[in-house]
Amino acid sequence: MPTISPGNKVLVTGANGFIAVWIVRTLLERGYVVRGSVRSEEKGRFLKDLFKDYGERFEIVIVRDIAVEGAFNEAVKDVDAIEHTASPVNFGVDDPQELIGPALKGTAGILESAMKYGQHVKRIVITSSTAAIVRTVSTPTVFSEHDWNEESVKEVEDKGRSASVHTKYRASKVLAEKAAWDLYNKNKSELSWDLVVINPPMVYGPSIQDIPSPAALGESMSHWFQTLVSGTIDPEAGSAGSKGGTGWVDVRDLAEGHVRALEREEAAGERIIVCARSFKYQEWMDVINSLDPSRPNLPKGNPKSTDKVYLIQYHSSKAARILGMIPGAEGAGLGLTGERVRYRTMEESARDIIAYFEARGWCPINVD
Repeated sequence: MPTISPGNKVLVTGANGFIAVWIVRTLLERGYVVRGSVRSEEKGRFLKDLFKDYGERFEIVIVRDIAVEGAFNEAVKDVDAIEHTASPVNFGVDDPQELIGPALKGTAGILESAMKYGQHVKRIVITSSTAAIVRTVSTPTVFSEHDWNEESVKEVEDKGRSASVHTKYRASKVLAEKAAWDLYNKNKSELSWDLVVINPPMVYGPSIQDIPSPAALGESMSHWFQTLVSGTIDPEAGSAGSKGGTGWVDVRDLAEGHVRALEREEAAGERIIVCARSFKYQEWMDVINSLDPSRPNLPKGNPKSTDKVYLIQYHSSKAARILGMIPGAEGAGLGLTGERVRYRTMEESARDIIAYFEARGWCPINVD
């Protein structure tokens, strides 16, 4: 099936989100026309101002509730492709269906709208998560696109409201992604478009969202800030603590992966993990403090104490093969242009994140 190319129009849902706004920017820089869906006129105004230099190549559509039947019917008309990033992330819920219901309805809803009204749509890329892949492990394990996190789904089925908030979130990602694949595979022979799912791990990087304070940061960046800047979260705790380890990717590289997933014919029908490498939070602390040793107020943890044994690792060969995104030393010197790109390093991401926080006046290092 033909893929899309610069000049085509792409719908990006939840366009004001941390990941989505970088996808919008990358698409615009690449020469695409972008229609961004947001929940309110106010959020739309911010984006219109942010991307004002692109003129009529960027437009806004209001979708107030993605869980409403037919919510995207108008939004999908006259677009050539869809980047679906909109999904609820609310760790304050009690009833798991408050997460699962909207995630399922939003994902299935946009596919159904595309089936009915997206006559020009050739490809849909959905942002899922490695939360739909990973499970609890006690020994180092490499996860791939073949894995599914059935563990979280079962825990929610068994415990309901008593399941942990993170388990509820992970179950919502599993069920929403499975619903997308089921709908796609059931109707594939009649569709004008094909489907790609991108599964990122923890996503870090500088933001270009409208964020008034650190409290308004998304889940991943909020955890990064509290662990590595304010020091209010113990870096030894959690999956990325000294005995664990999990994966990460820079938000700008993830946006690049999303755009490449639109453009590469061989991405059709694929589930793709986009992950730079595994990490432990102490590694980030060491990197940040090495960037400017004169900064006295950033948490230091236990410098150089981290081993490189990670319980959770991700197989990233499919992203390398299909999207041309090369991890680690294999990608050294490739930069971020051309057929192949390398993921940003911790040093590169940390430098840009800290600079962003400093510019906003959020870093304790600015306090005498």
